[in-house]
Formats: sequence, structure tokens, C-alpha cells
Amino acid sequence: MPFDRRVLLTRSTALLAGGAFAMPVLARPAAAQAPAADNPRLSERSMGQASAPMVVQEFFSLTCSHCGAFGRDTWPQVKRELVQTGKIRFIWRDFPLDQIALRAAVVARYFPAEAYEPFIETLFASQDRWAFARGIDHKAEIGKIAALAGMSSATFEAAWADDETARGVLALRQQGERQYNIQATPTFVFGTRVVSGSIAFDRFAQEAARG
Repeated sequence: MPFDRRVLLTRSTALLAGGAFAMPVLARPAAAQAPAADNPRLSERSMGQASAPMVVQEFFSLTCSHCGAFGRDTWPQVKRELVQTGKIRFIWRDFPLDQIALRAAVVARYFPAEAYEPFIETLFASQDRWAFARGIDHKAEIGKIAALAGMSSATFEAAWADDETARGVLALRQQGERQYNIQATPTFVFGTRVVSGSIAFDRFAQEAARG
């Protein structure tokens, strides 16, 4: 979703300070540090062959409706025709825009690497239920989806309360912002070319083929 850079900085500060959703306080902005190298939950989440001729990164927020549209409408064809055929390697880059997206991102990273993509795609498929519906308990709704994906309630509670990993996710987001000047979600980086918006498959394939 498009946003003004000043709004982005305000949101970054709010996320680091606890945000508008009364989540546990993480840290003041000045305390943001590079993600801990020894935290396996902050390792790269990707799909595709390491030898693929093109690497595509997606900067996304789980509460972004445009990211959800890409996940539902375009990603299945990208996975089938470009990732599984060895044409690209696809990397997911968390860029949470609010506290709910941040906590959902941490929960997703508690799944084994092979279960990461199915879980976030399930979240995108059910955004209306857990992210956008009025008067809902966001945590409870995400917890139901995590349980259906095989996560125990104890693991879910640990993930939801994991401020260390949450800080790491925010640090990764800030790295991406600095490196690619992210102005919208989703943003795709094809090699070094930055393309914003929930692009259709034909445009995605064209960008991937440019090399």
C-alpha cells in the first residue's frame, strides 16, 4: 500500500515504541540494532534454487491488502511457472506496517522454513477475517490459523511475546528501507530493479526475464 515517507518514519517509531494496538513495548527507536545473527528465526525465508538466474525480493506487510492481493492472485502462478521451474529464487522480506503485521510476522517465523510459505499464504487468503474485521481479537484469530497449521498453543504464546525476534524483524525492515528506499508495499526487487505495487503475472514475468 502506498504511504508517505514521513508517515513511514512515524509508523516505524510507533512500532518500536509499542504502536497503537497496546502490544508489549519493544524498544525506543535509538535502541534498534541489527538482527541477532544467532537467532535462527531471523534467517532468510525463500523458495527456489540457489542457482536461479534471477533473485526476486518481496517487501510485504501481512496487513497490506495489496500484498494480500498479490499473494492470492499472482503468487500461485509465479511459484508454479517461475520458482518451481528454476527461473527465479524468491525471497520474502518482512516490512510490517503495524503491530498486528509485526506479531503475525514473528508467528510465521516460528514455523519450520518449509511451512513458512503455506502459513503466510493462508494469512493472506483470510485477511478479511483476522486483519480487517471490526471488533475482533486479532491475536485470537491469528492463533486459530496457527493452530490449524500445526502450531501448539504454547509455541504460539511464546511467538506472540517474543520481543527479541520482533525487534529483529523491525531491524530487517529498516535495512530494506535504507537499501531500496521502500515507498510502498508490496515492493519487489528484481536483481537491483525496484518495482512497487501488486503487479500482475505478465508484468512480473517480464521483469524477471530482463536479467
